[in-house]
Amino acid sequence: MTELLNLNRLVYFTTVVETGSFTAAADRLDVAKAVVSHQVGRLEQELAATLLRRTTRRVTLTEEGRLFYDRAAIILREAEAAYGDISQSAAKPTGMLRLTAPLDYGEKVVAPTIAAYLKKFPKMRVETIFDDAVSNLVDEQIDLGIRVGWLADSSNLARRLGSHEQFVVASPDLAAGLPLDASPRQAKALPWVGNAQLRGIGQWLFSREAETVVAELNPVVSCDKTPGVLSCVLAGIGLGIFPDYSVSDDLARGRLVRVFADWTLPSGGIHAVFPPARFRPAKVRAFVDLLVAAERRRARNAVAG
Repeated sequence: MTELLNLNRLVYFTTVVETGSFTAAADRLDVAKAVVSHQVGRLEQELAATLLRRTTRRVTLTEEGRLFYDRAAIILREAEAAYGDISQSAAKPTGMLRLTAPLDYGEKVVAPTIAAYLKKFPKMRVETIFDDAVSNLVDEQIDLGIRVGWLADSSNLARRLGSHEQFVVASPDLAAGLPLDASPRQAKALPWVGNAQLRGIGQWLFSREAETVVAELNPVVSCDKTPGVLSCVLAGIGLGIFPDYSVSDDLARGRLVRVFADWTLPSGGIHAVFPPARFRPAKVRAFVDLLVAAERRRARNAVAG
């Protein structure tokens, strides 16, 4: 053949065979008889074979036509089944959802959202990668990535879910031992616990009313995972900077206290990131909708608190 197979022509041909005439086939397909005749004729030209014997009274298959019909009917059934499977997948969550998120956000927000997701769609399965390192969605075949902070330039598509504030925190004992006049201006002289995943951030911008201070930190300990940083801060090793959702429980229970509370750091975004694709599967859309709802609840609770 000199061109790609045209499935529409298979439909015209098989319908003629199944109805017994071009007229009946045209009625079933709701097209003009001439269209059916033209398409079947084009198919025979492409195959360089006569598929149907036409008489004024009836249409019959040639030997080549019978062989071709058997194969064509299978092709159309498989195509219809594939279309049905994909259409169902697009309309209702099915299969496996693979997602990635930072460790702390995964623990605090994503894990409870997964529980709600599986309760709503019990036949779904979820595979997670909770890691502070950023995964490549395409290479690792991940359906959904959650990014916290500031998005780097990327070919991926993104949807903003919400935002977070950043707090400087310390254990109560460490905070009590800080100089009374401690402020971001003295940040370099204070003990800090650093997050190695934030190695690209060497300085932090603190603001208070019209005043700004660019502070450079001096970590006495660095950790490669956010939970490790939090453990060290809870142990009283140094101060740390965390998203509000990471430390809200510890602040509420008195295990941590805010330092420089009258100063603010730049807020960060929380985004759902998707690999490049024309359509987004229902399993992804449904999970993101639940995440949006979770973020709205978290924002309301933060305001109420």
